[in-house]
Amino acid sequence: MANTSDYVKQLEEVRRLASQALGISNDVLVYQSRSGAPGQPWLEPDILDHLREVKQKNLASAVVIAPISFISDHMEVLYDLDIEARHLCDELALPMARAKTVGVHPKFIAMIRELILERTEGVERRALGSLGPRQDICAEDCCPAPQRPVRPQTARR
Repeated sequence: MANTSDYVKQLEEVRRLASQALGISNDVLVYQSRSGAPGQPWLEPDILDHLREVKQKNLASAVVIAPISFISDHMEVLYDLDIEARHLCDELALPMARAKTVGVHPKFIAMIRELILERTEGVERRALGSLGPRQDICAEDCCPAPQRPVRPQTARR
């Protein structure tokens, strides 16, 4: 999926914009949970692997985890970050804080309203960052199907 969509590019841009607004320069985009079959590779670095590396290489004295690709603190976020990552950070003696997701924050709700008005009232489309506003309808070649690994052919008898 990552090779046939803007998923990673969009997440990197969100990370860049948030870090720039906060004046942070030593941040890293990591992935908290996988999608698909367990045998299929997923995006890396995995958050738990990265936390181990932070501690092992003394990259930071503490970490802040911000789930930028999720809009609510649902079970996946709660388990992956508040249980698994927290447990590992406790084991590593690596202080950790987790930012909440946007949830129903008034600015987030206002943005959703603005997006609706852009499409229904013809209001000028605004966008942050370098990617620009998205079109309403994807072009035919916008999001091709994910590339699936080819199974090796077995010799027939």
